[in-house]
Amino acid sequence: MRVNIYYGGRGIVGDPTNTVITRMKSVLEDINVKVTRYNLYEEKRNISSLANTVSECDGIILASTVEWHGTGGFMAEFLDALWLYGNKERIAQIYMCPVVMSTTYGEREGKLDLAQAWEILGGKPCSGICGYVQDTVSFELNADYATLVEKKAENLYRTISQKIVALPASNQAVRQMVSAGPQIELSPQDAEQLSKYASDDKFVQTQKEDIKELASHFKTLMNNQGVSVEDMLIKDFKSHFVPDQSFSASYNFIISDTEKPLAIIIKGQELDVHYGAVEKPTIVCRVDKDKLIKITAGAETFQRAFMTGDMQVKGEFKVLRKLDSLFRFGN
Repeated sequence: MRVNIYYGGRGIVGDPTNTVITRMKSVLEDINVKVTRYNLYEEKRNISSLANTVSECDGIILASTVEWHGTGGFMAEFLDALWLYGNKERIAQIYMCPVVMSTTYGEREGKLDLAQAWEILGGKPCSGICGYVQDTVSFELNADYATLVEKKAENLYRTISQKIVALPASNQAVRQMVSAGPQIELSPQDAEQLSKYASDDKFVQTQKEDIKELASHFKTLMNNQGVSVEDMLIKDFKSHFVPDQSFSASYNFIISDTEKPLAIIIKGQELDVHYGAVEKPTIVCRVDKDKLIKITAGAETFQRAFMTGDMQVKGEFKVLRKLDSLFRFGN
């Protein structure tokens, strides 16, 4: 059995949440559970990629501290990453124990918030721990509190090992409604790749610098030729089109600093590219003009632009994948 602990506090001395999860970790390890702890404040540059570590375990502990209001930004960012990049099929099989301690007020609300978030993600929440601690030293030395924490750790072990079933919750219906619209279903491999790109600040910064340099070069070149950027984009799409007889779809590109969206309609070997809205497009893409110039120049792909977050997409993911094979800008 494997359990991961995700600590969303700031790691300050005297944090009661740290005391609780340290004791829980010790109890679980004593009964041969492999426990891995992640301190989110140490992983703040890689929180997006931590979403993939959840898939490796049977249960998790989400632990945070209410210092003034709510469970803190690190935990919220981690939950966002799970919603965007997490493997929902695996999350549905994982039990979660919330641990929220407070030095002010709001520990019960914090615990409930984590449980609700996990249910919306599709996972299985367990009975957690919450409490108010005014004096950390007294809390650490209290034998009754220590016993209570140990019992909670043992209950988590029993819940996971016995695969205890929970009754359906209305939060599951909320998840279906929220995810029905703009979200695109990603495979575990796509989600892992996307989260790595999103958390790599150096990679993202390099991409932005490359885009600026390339866009500046092409804008200068087009101005010298008396051709507008908009006309050049249409020309590039038409000249690099590789027909697929069995494929039909429509794309609407909403481009920054462009008055009308770029419409691309494909019906087998027929291609129509013009500026204007498409009724009920298969895919809607939102992208910066400079980024699209880089793609049509062959220095970038649609797939990578989506993976790095430089292009937002709404529609069928498999249709998005076809763009790089339909338009061979690198050739």
